[in-house]
Amino acid sequence: MRIEPRQQLLEIWQALARSSFPKGTWEWGQWGTKSSVADAERLLCLLYPATEIPAFRIDSPDETADDVLDVLKSLGGRLDIPQRLLSILTEFTRAHTAEDGTPKFSGGYYFNPVDTDTKLTDEQRELGVVDSYSMSVTLSLATLGFLKVFLRSPRREEIVDLARELEAKTQKRLTAAMISLLRSFSVSTFDIESPRGQNLLSLVNQDHAPTRVVVQHLQRRLKPLRAAIGDSFVLGVDVRKELANENLMFECGWSWGLVDGAPEVPTRAAAGEQYEGVAADVPYLYFTVVALDGIADLFSERTLTLGLLDEEQQRLSEALRMRWEITQQYWSTIARFGEGGSWPLEDIPWPATGPQTESEYYSLSVAAILVQDLVRRRATDDDLTRTVAVMEELAVRGRITRRMTPGDPAVDLHNPGVRLPLLGTERLGPPLEWRMSDFSAQLFKRTVQLATFSKNIDAYDRLIRLAESLLEHLWRRRVSRGRGIRLWDNVRAVYPHSPDTSEQPVSWSMTERMAESMVAATHLYEQPPIRSRELSSFATALLIEAGHLFGAELMHAKGEEDSHRELALKAVDISLRRARRVVAEQPGTACALAMEALGTLDSLTRARDAGTKGG
Repeated sequence: MRIEPRQQLLEIWQALARSSFPKGTWEWGQWGTKSSVADAERLLCLLYPATEIPAFRIDSPDETADDVLDVLKSLGGRLDIPQRLLSILTEFTRAHTAEDGTPKFSGGYYFNPVDTDTKLTDEQRELGVVDSYSMSVTLSLATLGFLKVFLRSPRREEIVDLARELEAKTQKRLTAAMISLLRSFSVSTFDIESPRGQNLLSLVNQDHAPTRVVVQHLQRRLKPLRAAIGDSFVLGVDVRKELANENLMFECGWSWGLVDGAPEVPTRAAAGEQYEGVAADVPYLYFTVVALDGIADLFSERTLTLGLLDEEQQRLSEALRMRWEITQQYWSTIARFGEGGSWPLEDIPWPATGPQTESEYYSLSVAAILVQDLVRRRATDDDLTRTVAVMEELAVRGRITRRMTPGDPAVDLHNPGVRLPLLGTERLGPPLEWRMSDFSAQLFKRTVQLATFSKNIDAYDRLIRLAESLLEHLWRRRVSRGRGIRLWDNVRAVYPHSPDTSEQPVSWSMTERMAESMVAATHLYEQPPIRSRELSSFATALLIEAGHLFGAELMHAKGEEDSHRELALKAVDISLRRARRVVAEQPGTACALAMEALGTLDSLTRARDAGTKGG
């Protein structure tokens, strides 16, 4: 199945409009407003493409494309759509703001009790979660960008007042989300002789080297990061004392929520109350990846160009960026640790050292961090090729590119998903867990992102073929009936032996990941194609030959009635000029133009030779 991001995004929008606007007005449905995560994911399905892709703009009526208007016609006409979206976003901020004005980031029904016979307490349902903090950063930035354009045009006074209210609340929510991400960051230290230390040692020692040598090598590799954390982290965490002991190992990343004992972040902004944390001070790979994705939006080109952050938010952004960079470097170091042998990442599944059990999902999480780090440090072809092989193996192990048999344990990756215990929730009621059932969508998204960064032709080709296989798998998993038709997720469509999920609400996490993947695919095709050195040399050689023959042809005398020859030579001239302009970026196109010109020149030569012989 070919990746056609524009058409596939339009289909997602059409299904979203049909689901959320069944009678011409927005309906949250039975599960709406009961989880800030799900509601943010739902809105991002619409707003993220609209703010990231110019062809999907809906903030400026004059620039909204006709096919976009057609799939969103249940929202109204060209002028109605942005005003409807304004009202929906206002509903969201009001629904997820406490009575005292503090933004709420509740996980809601995304939290699950470990023991299915127990019930969550109200306090547990209202717990904030990193998924919501990260999604709120992305949604807030998208909303602020939407409002900046929306307010440029003249509006009725009541519409402007509503937009200003939304802008103020969104700014407050963005600041609160950034503060919460700082307070959810974890640097966990442990002794190498502890179970966690032994797990880490077993993971990185792929070459079976002496323990003492591996520990010394690992400590030497991590020493710059240890120093950077101790010297530079001043907001939300203070681990200088623990990190001063170089005999202790450490992990860094994000816990599932506000860390127990995390100090308040001093701020001049009105961000509401900073609640006490209950989450264990342990990094979770899943939540680390989620946090990294959201933080990246804070210093994207769009955020900087539109000036979406105020002075206080820029200060918080710098603190988050430091954590973003160091976390990537840490996990990239662990994933590729060794002296030229196998990478720990290649030893699938990843045996997590924290509260998680080993899983292909965690291998994908580490691969996602590695992909970001490869881009940041301009990776070698070897790094890229090995990462591509990991992605292909994950697709096989997830039974996406291989057939699944009855009773295959791989089905658990997709349904019910990987279960993640949320340490600390037992203080407020029954122990809770988080379930990740978006393995296929995450793998598709990371594969497309890696293809976007790839400059190696062979690796790019493998990634595109893998992405197309993943998309075909995911497209078959769309819901086939009911209100959520053509949204996600109908796992049984591809895995008939998996548990029945027909009674569950639409998976907004899966649907949002698909919308995000299509935005990534759009960016992929907006780039110039990868240039082949061999093809560039071949194109240059063709152009030299064609240019020489063209000059030789111009040396021949013109006939009295030779208009056909003149037109042919003019076409050759145009083709060669075009070929020379594009040869650096599109050598294949230059080859085609040069060969077409050579064919025309040869035809003229043969015609002249035939005329000479006939005479």
